[in-house]
Amino acid sequence: MKHKKTKMHFIGIGGIGVSALARYYLSKGYKITGSDLTSSEITEYFRKKEVKIFIGKHKAKNISRDIDMVIYSPAVTQANPERKRALKLKIKLRSYPEALGELTRTHFTIAVAGSHGKSTTSAMLGLLLTKAGFDPTVIIGTKLKEFGDSNCRVGKSTYLVIEADEHFSSFLNYWPEIIILTSIESDHLDFYKDLKNLLRSFGRFISHLPEEGILVVNKNDKNIARVLRNQKINYKVVSFFLKDKKAKKLKSLLQVPGNFNVLNALAALTVAKALKIPDGVSFESLSQYKSSWRRFDISKIKKPVQYTLIDDYGHHPTQVKVTLKAAREKFPKKEIWCVYQPHQYQRTHYLFNDFVKAFKKSSKKINKIIITDIYSVAFRETEEIKKKVNSKKLVRAINESSVIYLPKETLEKFLKGNLKPDQVLIIMGAGDIYNLSLKLKA
Repeated sequence: MKHKKTKMHFIGIGGIGVSALARYYLSKGYKITGSDLTSSEITEYFRKKEVKIFIGKHKAKNISRDIDMVIYSPAVTQANPERKRALKLKIKLRSYPEALGELTRTHFTIAVAGSHGKSTTSAMLGLLLTKAGFDPTVIIGTKLKEFGDSNCRVGKSTYLVIEADEHFSSFLNYWPEIIILTSIESDHLDFYKDLKNLLRSFGRFISHLPEEGILVVNKNDKNIARVLRNQKINYKVVSFFLKDKKAKKLKSLLQVPGNFNVLNALAALTVAKALKIPDGVSFESLSQYKSSWRRFDISKIKKPVQYTLIDDYGHHPTQVKVTLKAAREKFPKKEIWCVYQPHQYQRTHYLFNDFVKAFKKSSKKINKIIITDIYSVAFRETEEIKKKVNSKKLVRAINESSVIYLPKETLEKFLKGNLKPDQVLIIMGAGDIYNLSLKLKA
């Protein structure tokens, strides 16, 4: 079947992962349609490309008989009417990880996995390989200005750089030649239940490497070491670590702050070296990286007063801690406020004590921390767990005068009325708190 005649439908096309794959197939000449519950910058992009987008409640009638394949977000359940209709019509159905997994089998794939740093490391590596003339395809969970403000770059070579997400064990669909492991921490415990199951899944993933494959690991991560102890290793293992002599040089030339970004750059540099890319090319590329969408993304705001806005996707206790530490290092003398939206009741519940410790420590560096209502992901959460935890309870447990609770609907008015000139404001979280950033920028 020729590409130009193939028609694909994407359920959840507004998602950062699914939309990247949709962009890939659109660029390859496939005819695509998509659906999502709400409109967004991403869905509007596709509309401008004359892609038919269905917004609102998913409906069976959105799936026409001439569709050849339906790709759906992992968030889409079997009860979804579009998915059920596709099944009834015997249309080929693939989840996003399954569809991406098929691409990894036809490319030289470099997969970036780990609890933190996947998007940034993938972006750094994608830009580095592009500069080095490898002309890679890059599919990531963030948007890059260098890729035309896109989460997808389509190259002409067989090189493919992807984020390998561990939630729902999605990465078990991928078959890479090189894997980067940035870090492993307890997360997604609604799915894994405990750290032991999470480590076991990472072990299964890296066993996908071929004998000539390369595993690039953070040498100082204890949980990665635990995974490797239980592995039968038949591939090459290369490590990176913060005390590497190249770390100091990277810290001086990177435009993005924090030791965590030095580690991300070291991971990209280690892969580049394995691919025989000269260090000079790598350092130049990494020095030009300016951050990506919602990863310590800095804007200058002029109204109602002039201040600095940092938009960040962080939603895990460790991400909170290192991001706020990096903010203080970058702006040592400025007043810094942070607005944080917890992401999911289950994560807030399972990691409650870790969040308390992270915010207690951060409150010594940040002038004011505002915690707003928890962003709920309905298909993952029960009423029982919603009764156990809320943002007010979290603020009470932190018990610091600089940490307060405010309802989400009051935030915009409060900030516009209280921000001071030359201040730094951090908007942090993986939920719809991003809309607050958009309003402040507008």
